[in-house]
Amino acid sequence: MNVRTEFQKELEQLHLHLIRMGGLVEEAIDRSIQAFEKHDSDLAQSVVDNDKQIDDLEREIETQCLRLLLRQQPVAKDLRAISTALKIVTDMERIGDHAVGIADILLRFGEHPRTQTIEHIPLMAHIASSMVKDSVNAFVHSDMKVSREVIERDDEVDHLFHTIQQEIISLLVQSPENADEAIDLLLITKYIERIGDHAENIAQWVIFYVTGSLKDKQII
Repeated sequence: MNVRTEFQKELEQLHLHLIRMGGLVEEAIDRSIQAFEKHDSDLAQSVVDNDKQIDDLEREIETQCLRLLLRQQPVAKDLRAISTALKIVTDMERIGDHAVGIADILLRFGEHPRTQTIEHIPLMAHIASSMVKDSVNAFVHSDMKVSREVIERDDEVDHLFHTIQQEIISLLVQSPENADEAIDLLLITKYIERIGDHAENIAQWVIFYVTGSLKDKQII
């Protein structure tokens, strides 16, 4: 096996590890959303328990990327692939952390029904979750069209975030005795908003991988 063939095989392995990490992150988000909607503490705990897999895979991918950079002399497109992997893996790990943040809040709630309901939170969560799924799929297929659609949907998440903020402020005015719960709901909403931001980042890095440009600036 020549050096170039070996390098390509290692790049393919890196690609598979990123796909696997994307699947774990998607599962973490889905479980945290289901736990929120169903008041399911066991499901929330599973998100916390499984986060180590995401963290371990992040370290493995980072090591693999650095090994490729040190041992090989990548051409421009290969360098973009490795750089993209390093950036995407960071965003994926952050998404996993935000899913854990949601789960931790839900574990504080326990099985007790919440006294306050914000109807836009599940909608916002499902949009952010779909953005993560689509951004990972865009990476797998180097799909510029899907990447741009993900970037556009982040505006929808941001709009819902501001709408929910106002709803929670109204609830605080009406029921100040439920301030702790309202603050927790606001934190959950912020975690969801950040998940959308990281999905947008992944989509931007996919465009960089395909074109060498990041936000219309040529880099590699």
